[in-house]
Amino acid sequence: MSANFAIRMSSTETAMTIAPRITGASGRRDRVVNKSIVLRIPPRKAASLAVMLALAILPQPLYAMPPSGGDTVQCLYDALLGAMKSGRTLGQSRRFAQLEPVIRKTFDVPSMARLSVGPSWATLTEAQRQQVTESFGRYISAIYADRFDSYSGQRLQVTGEQPATAGVMVRSQIVKANGELVKVDYLMRRNGDAWLISDIYLDGAISEVATRRSEFAAILKSEGITGLIAALDRKSNVLIATTAGSF
Repeated sequence: MSANFAIRMSSTETAMTIAPRITGASGRRDRVVNKSIVLRIPPRKAASLAVMLALAILPQPLYAMPPSGGDTVQCLYDALLGAMKSGRTLGQSRRFAQLEPVIRKTFDVPSMARLSVGPSWATLTEAQRQQVTESFGRYISAIYADRFDSYSGQRLQVTGEQPATAGVMVRSQIVKANGELVKVDYLMRRNGDAWLISDIYLDGAISEVATRRSEFAAILKSEGITGLIAALDRKSNVLIATTAGSF
């Protein structure tokens, strides 16, 4: 016994015609039974079905690649350029308010504060660590708001990155309005899914963290952690109130 099937479909109905051909042992056709089963689908549902079928065959979206250290620095540079271009209308305090969230997002402020305080960190209470970390983040933000205060054609460019002992080193350069080139390298450390700035090297040699540690050591020796926190807050307030830019 053999069976053949034929299927016919239209946009508004699905018609299935089943026509089994039954033959005897001699190979002679004894009878043919034709049965048509028509499943009617309303036009609106037929259109929905067509859309669902089309979506089913679309390729699945690719997962986004994790950000690199260069992406973090570029995010910082984009924010700095935006603040610089609006510098005259924003003013110092509003520029600080605009940049501070970006600084805290792109910098590993807790790690930089701990390394800048140095050995004294081990003697601090948890409350003192939180206070000095908060003041340090505000101080770094104030420095950037002060240095990048206006725009006159400067260029901030990420030029590459390479593996480093503690993460990756992102190479960059700042081209001043007068054409002077300043090389700035960023040591990046992985923090979950993000790469954060943990140190900055001016001209490839001068470590920001090492410079701060040297400055803070004298204050810690004479005034303790309370004096350091007060000094950071005082410096931040002065920077936020001034308009002396460096770039």
